[in-house]
Amino acid sequence: MISPIVLEVCVVCLGIFLLMAESFSVKSNKVVLAHGAIFGLLCVFILSFFIDASPAQMQSSGFYVVDDLAMFFKRFAILSTIVTLILAVDYLPVVQRLVPSEKPGAGTGEFFVLPVFTCAGLMWMASAADFIVIFCALELVTISLYIQVAYMRRSLASLEAGTKFLILGALSTGFFVYGITWIFGMTGQTGLAEIQRNLTINTEANQMAILFGLGMVLVALGFKIAAAPFQFWVPDVYQGAPTPITAYLAVASKAAGFLILIRVLEPFLTVVAFQPKLILVLALLSGMTLIYGNLAAIPQINFKRLLGYSSIGHAGYLLAGLAAVGDAFAGRAVVFYLCGYFLMTFLAFLVLIPVAKATGGDDISHFNGLARRSPFLALGMLIAAASLAGVPFTVGFFGKFFIFESIINQHFYGLAAIGVVTVASGFYYYFKVIRAMYWMPPAEDAAPVNISFLAKLAVAICAVLIVVLGCYPQLLIQALP
Repeated sequence: MISPIVLEVCVVCLGIFLLMAESFSVKSNKVVLAHGAIFGLLCVFILSFFIDASPAQMQSSGFYVVDDLAMFFKRFAILSTIVTLILAVDYLPVVQRLVPSEKPGAGTGEFFVLPVFTCAGLMWMASAADFIVIFCALELVTISLYIQVAYMRRSLASLEAGTKFLILGALSTGFFVYGITWIFGMTGQTGLAEIQRNLTINTEANQMAILFGLGMVLVALGFKIAAAPFQFWVPDVYQGAPTPITAYLAVASKAAGFLILIRVLEPFLTVVAFQPKLILVLALLSGMTLIYGNLAAIPQINFKRLLGYSSIGHAGYLLAGLAAVGDAFAGRAVVFYLCGYFLMTFLAFLVLIPVAKATGGDDISHFNGLARRSPFLALGMLIAAASLAGVPFTVGFFGKFFIFESIINQHFYGLAAIGVVTVASGFYYYFKVIRAMYWMPPAEDAAPVNISFLAKLAVAICAVLIVVLGCYPQLLIQALP
C-alpha cells in the first residue's frame, strides 16, 4: 500500500511541473495546461483508493492524520479542482481579454496552475491534526485564492474583490492566530488530540480563557465559511472574482472550512462543561446565517451575487447540522449536504459561464429565453435551481431533510422553524432564474450558446447524479465516512 502523504506530494509536483512547462512554453494557447492538470489530478484521485489508511497509519503523527473523513475530503478537493479547471477552460477568452500581456496567451497559464496548488493546501487541511499545520495549510489555500480572485487585472470589479478578500482574510488570520495563542497558553499544546487529553484531565482549569481562545478561532473560521455576521466579503468577492474561482470559493473552500471546524470543535465538545455553550453558539450562528443569507438573496438581480447570498444560507443549514452534534446521524448529514451542494453549485456555474459568454453578462435577465436557445443548458440550470431550493426527488431535498431531522431530534424546534421559512424564501429567488429561462423571450440579438465537450459532459454527470441521489440517497449515504 502507498503512504498517504504521497497524494499531496504528487499534487505539488504536478503544480511545479505545469508551472515550469508554462514558463518554457512558446505556444500562445495554454489550454493544454488545463488538460494536463485535469489528467494529473484524475490520476491522483485514482491513486487515493490505494492509500494505506490502517489504524496504525492513522495515528502515525500528531500533526497529520489519515482517517475516512480525511480521505473523503481529499477526494472532494481533487474533484472540485477538476471541475474548476473545466470551468476555467470555457472562461479562458474572458481571462485573455482582462489580463494585460505583451504577447497573446501570456499571463493566462498560471490561471490553470494556481488551482492545483490550492488543491494541495485543501488536501493538507483535510489531514491537519495540529493548529500549526491547520494554519500553514489554510494560508497556502488563502494566499493562492487571493491571487486568483484578483487575477483579471484590467477588471476593476476583480481588483476590488481581491482587495476586500485580502483585507478581511488577513483580519480573520489575525483572529485565528490570536485564538491559537490563547489555547496554547492555557493547555500547553497545539495538537488537537493532546488538547483533548489535557481538557479531559483538567476539566475545571481556565475554562473562560480557553473558551475565549476558541471564540477567536470560531470568528476566523466564520469568515472562511461565510457565516453571519462574518459574511460581508461574500457578495462583492463572488461577483467580482473570475467565475470559475467563484465556484471554487463557494464549494471547495467552504467544504474545507467546515472540515476544519469539525476537527477543531471535536476536542472541546467532549468536555461536558463546554458542550452546551458551543452548541448554543452554533445554533445562534446558524439561525442568523439562515435568515441573512436567504432574505438578502431575494432582491438580487445578478446571478453570481444571488449565488453568493444563497451560499451564506447553505452555510446556515450546515451549521444547523453541526449544532445537532448529539444526534447520531448529524455528522453524516452534514457531509451528505456538502456532497449535494458540490453537485448543484458546480452545475449552476457550468451553465452560467457559457450563458455569460454568449450574452456578455451574468444578470438573471441574461438567462431570458435560454430554453429556446439551448434546451440542454436550460434543463441543467432547472435541475440545479430545483436542487438548491430543495425540491423533492433532488439531492438538495434530502440534504435539507436529513439536517432538519437531526435538529428536530435534538429538540431545536425554533431553528427548524427558521429553516422551513428560509427554504420557502429560497423557492422564490431560485424560481426567478427558471422564469427567465422558460417564460421570458430571448433578446433579438441573442448569440448562440456554445459549450465545450468537457463542460457538456460535466453538466450531464452533475444533473444525472442530482436526480439519481435524489431518488436513491442511500447510494451516497453508504459511501460516507
